[in-house]
Order: sequence, then C-alpha cells, then structure tokens
Amino acid sequence: MHDTIVTTGARRRLIWTLFVGQSLIGAGMFAAVTLMSIAAVELSGSASAAGLPSTSLLIGRAISAYPVGWLMSRYGRRPGLVLGYALAVLGFVFGAATLIMQSFIGFCLAAALIGMGRAVSDQSRYAAADVEVPERKAKAISTVVLAGVVGAIIGPLLVAPSGEFVERRGFDAFIGPYVVGAVLSLLALLLTEFLLRPDPMSIARTIGSDTTDQKQNDIGRSVREILKLRYVQVAVAALVIGQLVMTLIMVITPLHMDDHAHSFQSISLVIMAHTIGMFAPSALTGRLVNRFGAYLIILVGALILAISAILAPLSNEMLPLAFALFLLGLGWNFCFIAGSSLLTVGLVTGEEGRIQGASEVLVALASGAGSLSTGAIFAGGGMTGVSMVGLALTLAFGVLAVLANQRRGLEQSLVEHQG
Repeated sequence: MHDTIVTTGARRRLIWTLFVGQSLIGAGMFAAVTLMSIAAVELSGSASAAGLPSTSLLIGRAISAYPVGWLMSRYGRRPGLVLGYALAVLGFVFGAATLIMQSFIGFCLAAALIGMGRAVSDQSRYAAADVEVPERKAKAISTVVLAGVVGAIIGPLLVAPSGEFVERRGFDAFIGPYVVGAVLSLLALLLTEFLLRPDPMSIARTIGSDTTDQKQNDIGRSVREILKLRYVQVAVAALVIGQLVMTLIMVITPLHMDDHAHSFQSISLVIMAHTIGMFAPSALTGRLVNRFGAYLIILVGALILAISAILAPLSNEMLPLAFALFLLGLGWNFCFIAGSSLLTVGLVTGEEGRIQGASEVLVALASGAGSLSTGAIFAGGGMTGVSMVGLALTLAFGVLAVLANQRRGLEQSLVEHQG
C-alpha cells in the first residue's frame, strides 16, 4: 500500500539526489581537510596550532547539528539541507579569503562554518530513510553513506590540480581546494533545491503512522523523553562509541607508523584501507540490517571494532596494520548504518529530526574527544595503550547493549521490524 503513495521512480530520484549532493560536498570537504593542518601552520607560524582548525570544524559540527535537526522537524529536510550547503559555501569562500588575507583566526572561523555544513549534510542519510517504507530504510541510509567513498576518492585527487589552477592566476596553492569546495557545495545546494521535491519529510508524514494531531503539530515527546527508550539509547551509543573508538585509533595510526619509519606512501595505503572499510561495504550493510535487524548488526560491529583494537598494536608492518584499520572502518560502518537505521523507527515525524540532530551533536563531540585525547594516551602507553582504551570502550558498550536487549520488553518489535 505504501508504494502507491510515491512512485518507485520518484523514490529513486530523491535518494540519488541525496547521494550526489553528499558526494559533491564530501569531495569538497576531503579536498579542503587534506591541507588544512599544513595551511594552519603556514598561517600561524607554529606547529602547535596545526590541529586548531580541525577542532573548530568539529565545534561547528557540534553546535549546528541539533538546531538544524529541529529546523528539519518543523519545515522539512530540503530547507535544512539547503541551509547546510549554504553554510558550507560560505565557509569555503571565507576560507579562501582568509588564506589570501593571511588570517589564522579567520581561517579557524571558516573551518567552523564548514563544520556546520558537514553536520547538516551528514543528516541527509535520514532524509533518504524518510522516503522509504520501514523494510527499506536501512538500504536507503546505506546508499547515502556510500557517497563517502566518492568524496574520499575524488576530494584528495582535486587538491593538486586545483592548487595549480589558482597558482596560474597568481594565488597561493592552498586556496585551490577551498575554491573547489565552494563550487561543489554550491552545486549540491542547487541540486537539492530543485530536485529534492517532494520534501522527504512530507513523504514520511504521509507513509508514517502518526496521528493527525502529531502530523499537524510536529511536537511529540522531548529529546529527554525519547532518550529514555532503550532502543534509542542503544542506537545513540552505537553511533557515539563507534565514532569515538574509530577516531582514537585512526587519528594516531599515521604517527605510530611514522615512528616506525614507514614511508608516506605506506601510511596513505593504510588510511586508504581504513576509508574503504568505512564506506565501501555500505550497500551490503544495509541489506544485512534489513535481513537480521539493526540490533544484531550493531553487536557484530562492536565485535569487529574489538578485533581491530586487539590487532592494531600486534604488528608494526604495513599489511597487518592495513587489515586492522580496514576492520576498524568496517566496525564503524556497521555501527553507523545500523544505529542510524534504528533512529528512524518508532518515532513520530516531529521527533525524528530532533533526536537525530541531538545524536549528531554527540557524534561530533565523540570525534573531538577522540582527536584530543588520543595523543596523550599514545604518549603514555603507545599504540597498545590507545588500542586498549578503544577495546575497553567497545566491550563496555557491548555489555550494556546486551543488558538493554534483555530488558527491552515492548520495544522488541521496534528493533526486529525496523529497517
């Protein structure tokens, strides 16, 4: 019955619009982030300031995710996404301007704007879920997450040619990726504005089981009330712990390899293996969630993260490290897609945007915590110390998830029939 509300062709067009938009802005962000730390040192004159723009980017993600989630709940996915892409365009343009003006503080503010755009674009996976019926939501989410592969591959490849392009016009090569980011984000904005129609959230209202009053008012329960639901707690914890453990180990691996005299090429290959693990299996993960349920896939993802944490410090050779980092990305992928899928079930439309936005805030904070703490842990305990912290967090989450599952009661059906 649901399939008659929106044609299959319209669903496919909406999901692929979201996929292309996410690919475009992802490529722009990967291009800009590639040289961000180097540009920071150039502007500030101090190596100690290398991570400040990245931290500003994470702060931008954290402070914008919930307000935009609320905005989407009230006015729809398209206005929220268009606003996010506009913030990204502004951030990239401002970033290029601050590089010309040699302003480090301005550069950090530009990074925060880019982070705001990133926080909004990441919620496009929920827009994809809105257009599908429950048994296909996980597949829709995984399709948009798969766009990360496109961004991760194309973005870094654009760095050199964009730098050469602006150099021929008398500007610093660092400006090139920001020009590319602005253009790609603008394309994503235009694509979303003109092709993301009807609004995915209006489709969710139509095919959902909301009551008339809920559909009209879009109020629902508070975030605090929603977070009391055990399956919501498991979903948010999967997103946060997966992000935290992944960031802890991934961020420090290049330094660990450099300490053991690996070449930049070897380090790049290991990080590439990690990126492939993060995004490439997305279509398969969506099918697994549909087949076995989000809860089981979250537990499998936690198990894979634990295996990765055990393997990472066992060898300093490139291939074992590449395999461990691939598993790290794969575990994150399972937790991310299954956790996101679980946050699309059992909530009225007005509740979804707010709890999804709140979860994005926590994910951004987890990224920041991982990035800021991994260096200190590494200094005190090396790669083994970092991995053991990641393992402890993963095992603690796994135990809590199992206990929550045993006490779910009436929430069992939500978990088993989501998708």
